[in-house]
Amino acid sequence: MQLYCVRHILKGKNYKPSFRCIIARGRDLSQLNLGAKLGANQPPPLAFAFDIDGVLLRGPDVLPAAKRALDILEGNNPFNKKIPYILLTNGGGVAEHERCKKLSAQLGFPISPSQYCQAHTILRRSAHEYQDKPVLVLGGELDTVRQVAKGYGYQKAYTTLDVLAWNPAVWPFHKLSDIEKKCTEDVDFSNTPISAIFVYHDPRNWALDGDNSVQVACDVILSSGIIGGPYRDLDKQKEPVKLIFCNPDLLWKSDFDRPRLGQGAFKTAFQAVFKDITGAEYPHVQYGKPTEATYSFAKELLQERIKDLYGAETPYTPRM
Repeated sequence: MQLYCVRHILKGKNYKPSFRCIIARGRDLSQLNLGAKLGANQPPPLAFAFDIDGVLLRGPDVLPAAKRALDILEGNNPFNKKIPYILLTNGGGVAEHERCKKLSAQLGFPISPSQYCQAHTILRRSAHEYQDKPVLVLGGELDTVRQVAKGYGYQKAYTTLDVLAWNPAVWPFHKLSDIEKKCTEDVDFSNTPISAIFVYHDPRNWALDGDNSVQVACDVILSSGIIGGPYRDLDKQKEPVKLIFCNPDLLWKSDFDRPRLGQGAFKTAFQAVFKDITGAEYPHVQYGKPTEATYSFAKELLQERIKDLYGAETPYTPRM
């Protein structure tokens, strides 16, 4: 089984994922060496991981070749079989089932959540570790990423809006609107030790999410998780707060003429501020394309997809 990752190569980047990648631009499956004819119950000898932005969609618009490509994978091919594929994106900010519902309508083919891997889907792996631990989740609109986190199993996920509702003096430059207040939870952060900070998605409002999140993240990390608590030297903290980013993209392309700042820009801003305060950047975990962890996770999803379609476990043959 060969795994093909269909994506754009960004200028100046040389990605080397742990499985074979090709660029499929205008090539149909008849050009690939697919081997002999398949038996009735034998799955096809290849699978695909598609990026979305710039590959299937450009902003809100479906690219013309996208539906033709998916039609081939859905069975209109020499095998007369479904060729396993997943969608692999650095996007996110909403629950997988919500995004798949929208994608299904746009693309004209049913996209299952089991076929969809967004930037923070990999965080499902860590849910058991943080199930009952308070964590701070950043990005997205209002408390949407909190709901995503709870759907994964993080039962004590909090946002910077919760922090402002608890003590507006934390960031005195913003007053919560009525809509924002309705999305907050009543938490006493002076007695709630935050064990980890998860940056799920791009901050939507850099005046609030960006500056406020940088401020609150610094407070959490330097005070061993207690917002408003005394700052402590990092090398003297027994259990340092873990920091996880889900998307490394500094820039991304939308339907606007120029690239937009992504979550990677927020990471750069945070680390620059933290370094000015402490003299060094803060250790962090990075997920999202093109990290090895995310590609390995995507491979597992594809293997599960093959099982769903053919009821058999098919090994991959990794190639560089």
